Amino acid sequence: MKIVETLFYILIFPGLLFSISFGLILSGIDRKVVAKMQRRIGPPLLQPVYDFIKLTAKESIIPKNAAKNAFLWAPIIGLISVISIPLFIPMFGYTFIPAAADMIVIIYLLTIPALALIIGGSSSGSPFAGIGISREMVTMLSYELPLVIILLAIGAKVGFASGGNVTFSLSKIYEYQSASGPLITKVAMIPAAIAFLLIIPAEVGSVPFDVAEAETEICEGPLVEYSGFNLALYKLTQSVKMLVMSSLFIALFLGGRGFGNFFANILLLILLAILVVVISISFSKAIFARIKIEQTLKFFWTIPTGLSLLSLIMAYARF
Repeated sequence: MKIVETLFYILIFPGLLFSISFGLILSGIDRKVVAKMQRRIGPPLLQPVYDFIKLTAKESIIPKNAAKNAFLWAPIIGLISVISIPLFIPMFGYTFIPAAADMIVIIYLLTIPALALIIGGSSSGSPFAGIGISREMVTMLSYELPLVIILLAIGAKVGFASGGNVTFSLSKIYEYQSASGPLITKVAMIPAAIAFLLIIPAEVGSVPFDVAEAETEICEGPLVEYSGFNLALYKLTQSVKMLVMSSLFIALFLGGRGFGNFFANILLLILLAILVVVISISFSKAIFARIKIEQTLKFFWTIPTGLSLLSLIMAYARF
């Protein structure tokens, strides 16, 4: 039974099947909501699924000057890393790997897809990819700073409130929220929650922070030479990242015991994930146009960093 249960968690929920299917649906909901905000009909809800199937059926062309192994393996490694993250995130008392479920592990795993994009793009040999890679690196430097400060603020708040030191354990964060209520209800954590919502579009690579791809400027940047199945993997990784980032926000700021029922908690997770995606990604897509790369750095090192530092100061002040 233990083997069957483990396979269920890895292959069905919250692993492979759930991450891929709901990630694609979240992407479809995002596109539909943005279309309605802009008074367009928009694509069908399952359009990302159709696009993924279409791309997998097309030929994957490898550039003549590409480093073949890196070019082919980069999207696979990026997808595997992002699909493994839900196994570490506690959802209303459930987590597949509780002993190792800490925020440091998730930070490392979140970095791998962006590094895979950089490695894959650099191995293609395209000058457009070179420009996109440099932009992706700057974007990473932009949002990683406030993200780390947010996690430090949460760790300080939970650790000090529990009578200990700063903690990065997601299990302890869940236990604290189960006893004291969601962190978003704490005044000290509200700025950090807002900063996290501002970071999600950049982590996903969505408008207005899609400067690394920028179709109208650098022809998809790192993805310019990708096609077929390999391109489908990159697009799928982006969709699954929506689920991962929204789930992480829920675990960090909206966590707790839930309803005590497995299926009811899944439904709650789905509804909250949709809400987070609409608030953080869809609104920014509908309201803002793509910003410049220097504006990206300036934005994240001022507003989200300032908000996260405010939460960190209040956490250390026991506020």
